[in-house]
Amino acid sequence: MSRRGDQVVATNRRARHDYLVLETWECGLVLHGSEVKSLRDGHVTIRDAYARVEDGEVWLHSMHIPPYPFSRAELDPDRKRKLLVHHKEILDMARGTEQKGNTLVPLRLYFKDGRAKLELALARGKRAYDKRQALAKRDADREAERALKGLRE
Repeated sequence: MSRRGDQVVATNRRARHDYLVLETWECGLVLHGSEVKSLRDGHVTIRDAYARVEDGEVWLHSMHIPPYPFSRAELDPDRKRKLLVHHKEILDMARGTEQKGNTLVPLRLYFKDGRAKLELALARGKRAYDKRQALAKRDADREAERALKGLRE
């Protein structure tokens, strides 16, 4: 999934379980001070994060970046962070989130050519029966793979 040169910092595996991904975008992040060092060390939580379009800008809420231990500056680890996205993409995001049940969730955070990037998805929440169907399909695929592996040997 990651291309050569990309260093994945965090993935939101729960998002693919809880949401049906409709569309994805690559966004830049506005970070302050030693937040980049903390990211490079892999200290970040994006599980509960979500994004919103506010006044023509995209903001990421609830992403937790703990302070870098050797830094003197004190930043709020849960502050909202601005995402850098093209204007046409912002319009697409705003149009997508107007529909009931759609939201913007981060899928993964990574470094690309030394810059922090976030893969943001327009997603629709899955119902409980959709999740059960996905789990049943995954289990059936696993069983089929095991049976094929047994036949090959």
